[in-house]
Amino acid sequence: MLSVQQLSVDGRRDSLLPATSLEAARGGLLLVTGARQDHRTALALTVSGRMKPSGGTVEWDGGAGIRQLRTASAVVDSPGVNEPEQHLSVRDLVTEDLALVPRRYRGALLSQPWLKVNRFEDIAGLWVEQLDAGRRTELLTALALANPNTDLLVLDSPDRHGGDPADWLPRLEQLAHDAGRPLAVVATVSSLPDGWAGAAASIGNAVPDEEAK
Repeated sequence: MLSVQQLSVDGRRDSLLPATSLEAARGGLLLVTGARQDHRTALALTVSGRMKPSGGTVEWDGGAGIRQLRTASAVVDSPGVNEPEQHLSVRDLVTEDLALVPRRYRGALLSQPWLKVNRFEDIAGLWVEQLDAGRRTELLTALALANPNTDLLVLDSPDRHGGDPADWLPRLEQLAHDAGRPLAVVATVSSLPDGWAGAAASIGNAVPDEEAK
């Protein structure tokens, strides 16, 4: 389980991440809303151990160690951080991402067989910029999960690629509820999809009332 208590990140002029608390368990999907992209990105990076917080705590499975958190987590499609370059081909993107998988698992991960096994042969020759939002989310999450250590999947603003939650939400629900590989899935979004009845939190929800005014 991911447990976050009053996590915050100071910026040069204002807060990059206002104090936020949340929990995300394996086998579940948590949507975290935030109006600002820099807030959403800061949250994605801190809960995955990629950015050092200024305050608060973040724990994975009861441990507060950053190394444990980083090993268990993957950040997907974070703008300005690890979003794929638009002029890159899907085949080259897959080759680059598979090269980041820990060496002991990398031997069998060749791009062409991987594309075939994971049913992405139809888009292998396309540029990343040609992918629709749905296929982009499917591809990038599949690449993140090529690392068998990944138990926590953190997506940064998947809704920025289109206004229809149907482009990304079903994929995240499928991954979270996969009994064969139960993941904790967290996605930062600008707003909750209409009718969303699942787990949700908001950035800044742990800011004291007097500071929020």
